Amino acid sequence: MNPAIIPIATAVDFAQQHRKKPKGRQIDSRSMSEVLAVLGGETLRRDLLIEYLHLLQNHLGCLPKTHLAALAECLKLSQTEVFEVATFYHHFDVVDSKSSVNHTLTVRLCNGPACCMAGAQGLIDQLPALLGSTVRVQAVPCIGRCEQAPAAAVGQHEMGWANHHDIMEAAFGQHTKPLPTRHTGLAQYKAAGGYQLLHECVTGTRTVESVIDTLSNSGLRGLGGAGFPAGKKWAIVREQHAPRLMAVNIDEGEPGTFKDRSYLEHNPHQFLEGMLIAAWAVQASAIYIYLRDEYHACRAMLQNELALLKAKPPISNMPAIELRRGAGAYICGEESAMLESIEGKRGLPRLRPPYVAQVGLFNKPTLVHNFETLYWVPTILEKGASWFSKQGRHGRSGLRSYSVSGRVKKPGVHLAPTGITLNELISEYCDGMQPGHTLYGYLPGGASGGILPAALADVPLDFDTLQPHGCFIGSAAVVVFSQADSAVNMARNLMRFFVHESCGQCTPCRTGTAKALALINQPRWNVPLLRELSAVMRDASICGLGQAAPNPIDCVIRYFPQELESGARGSQS
Repeated sequence: MNPAIIPIATAVDFAQQHRKKPKGRQIDSRSMSEVLAVLGGETLRRDLLIEYLHLLQNHLGCLPKTHLAALAECLKLSQTEVFEVATFYHHFDVVDSKSSVNHTLTVRLCNGPACCMAGAQGLIDQLPALLGSTVRVQAVPCIGRCEQAPAAAVGQHEMGWANHHDIMEAAFGQHTKPLPTRHTGLAQYKAAGGYQLLHECVTGTRTVESVIDTLSNSGLRGLGGAGFPAGKKWAIVREQHAPRLMAVNIDEGEPGTFKDRSYLEHNPHQFLEGMLIAAWAVQASAIYIYLRDEYHACRAMLQNELALLKAKPPISNMPAIELRRGAGAYICGEESAMLESIEGKRGLPRLRPPYVAQVGLFNKPTLVHNFETLYWVPTILEKGASWFSKQGRHGRSGLRSYSVSGRVKKPGVHLAPTGITLNELISEYCDGMQPGHTLYGYLPGGASGGILPAALADVPLDFDTLQPHGCFIGSAAVVVFSQADSAVNMARNLMRFFVHESCGQCTPCRTGTAKALALINQPRWNVPLLRELSAVMRDASICGLGQAAPNPIDCVIRYFPQELESGARGSQS
């Protein structure tokens, strides 16, 4: 008897089988037509993905997944790549379909430290019922108007000192466009001698070496927070192979910081001249300006002024200048994350080395600067290094723009001697504390710079002076709070911000910030566990966000133990 034979099916190469339709979300002709109409007939570029997403959202009011699929097809990218970029940034509204969106307008209300002290939570709680279901009310992190707290944005209409009446009037009256800025335009700037220093540089009246020496001798450092000497940075980038690029950071997402916006609103060409001098010094072939998305009025103004500048360039062979728009991601204030965003990607910080001066934007050597650093270049070159360096107090040198907000009579950007103390800053520049308030504590450097008590208000505010106290100056965002507030609740506010803004790339930051917030939201803090968590985050996080996020908690433990013993004080959240 023959043994039974079990038949074996013929192997099928499923990968080679013909598909009637491609895998993934299908692209419908209507969505493709709308995308092509919005993007126009220009040649599409991969690095402009975020700009295209802004254009689509401006046109549609949201980003339907069908349109993201069509955009991916247009750019010859995978749908996954487009989707992950769109969902990474807070200001993009990715939806299943346009019909699923019920609101016609978004009102953003800041819930940062200064705005909460000014009563923002009451607006956040009450406005949804007052505005109705067709208006979406969002509580969002700092929107860069801390001196005008509470701050709001009705569509793209930025509002300071916001109240129920004004917000409702803007929303129901469809006042959703940015208001024009009152700034010094190109003609006025040139009439006052503007761009003469740039002309002297290009024509050889000033040499690159003399310009770099002047900046080095002045002591000008990076004013975005890192504090790297500006002259040294120019010299390093200049030594790299060509072509070289330049990127300018005006993302300014640190809660409490608004100095760049304030200067940009009033005198954009002083910054632009400093930028072009820096580009000349390092021979950058192109410049990319990365502007915070919330600064709608500044963007409209800057687009207009750049168009005028390009139409009548102050020098021949002026580098190409591209203005790029952020999309609501604090992490893009980190220089390598900003470069990733300019390239049209998620703003994930890069591992270093290599440093961006060596391998930066589009893998080319890149000079990266904060707005304010470049803003001071023309003034320092005109008045000399000694003019700048002889400023200062308490053994420090230079001038510094302090963004002051909170419980002071006169918040705003105050140009003061570097090394000034908080007590001096409040009394000499801010007209003192608000009536009924006494100084209890302050943030010397924004959300990540830590929290100090009133007893340390005589410490010089500068680079390297605050580190012994567990803090740093950063972008000089000084938030002042009083006996009506709570350091514990301040730390909760700041940690909530870090949870919201962590890019999620590394576990110590992604999980650590969430765990820290859960721990400090408890009535009693587990101090040993918080200290252990802080150490892990500092040692293992990829970038400065995760490394500095524990600062507010560590400072509360160190300087405000009475609050931990008796429970949180005040009502601020």
